[in-house]
Amino acid sequence: MKKRITMIATAVMMIAAMVLCTGCGDTGLSDWEYIQDKGTLIVGLDDTFAPMGFRDENDDIVGFDIDLARAVGDELGVEVEFKSIDWDAKEQELEAKNIDCIWNGMSWTEERAESMSMSKKYMNNKIVIMSIKDINITDSAQLANYKIGTQADSSALDGIKADENYDKFADNVSEYGDYAAAYLDMKAGRIDVMVIDAVMGDYTYPELKTSSYVFMDDFYAIGFRKGDTELTDKVNEALQKILDNGKGAEISNKWFKNTTSFIVTD
Repeated sequence: MKKRITMIATAVMMIAAMVLCTGCGDTGLSDWEYIQDKGTLIVGLDDTFAPMGFRDENDDIVGFDIDLARAVGDELGVEVEFKSIDWDAKEQELEAKNIDCIWNGMSWTEERAESMSMSKKYMNNKIVIMSIKDINITDSAQLANYKIGTQADSSALDGIKADENYDKFADNVSEYGDYAAAYLDMKAGRIDVMVIDAVMGDYTYPELKTSSYVFMDDFYAIGFRKGDTELTDKVNEALQKILDNGKGAEISNKWFKNTTSFIVTD
């Protein structure tokens, strides 16, 4: 009987402790005060997305978004830490407070705006046409005269298929496992143009010529927890200051040949 009473008492104490501990993670601070209190902003990213955030030959995380996030951290007076995450689980990492934001060339979408607090759109990753040859496509209907390559299951392919003139050039489109393979085929003369994300094309293939025609805009933004509006506002203010004072253009010029075509300043 004594053993049973002891076990019951222990169970009651454990339940009471659990009840008392409910909300132990809630510091009572606002989302911005929480960041100030710990002194760090933890950025979650996929560390394979060059040139936004990736690992260099020394295994250090580098990239456009890395430099931009550090500049924002300097403005806010907090340290910025970068944490590699499974991109498919980014929302779960955010909600669990393993990270404070998602900042890695993440496209702004209506769906994400409903599930997260989204920053201002700071970059436009357009879907563009690039070529080795001196080709300038001004209307997608002209693509009926060219062989086109792009990456399978990509935003670029989505942009191609959504184009109003897709039926006119659909038979000319070849899909590749990656852009590197499409690029090699273009060098070999098997395709004439490549449809690609502007930031990737500009960074990876700076020697290529970019046509005037744009398939679609693809705006990048930073994702925060849904209720973290104060933190979002603080980052937006710091980000706007960096874009206004030229620091953003300086960072962009470090990573891209064409500074002004990507940054969104207003």
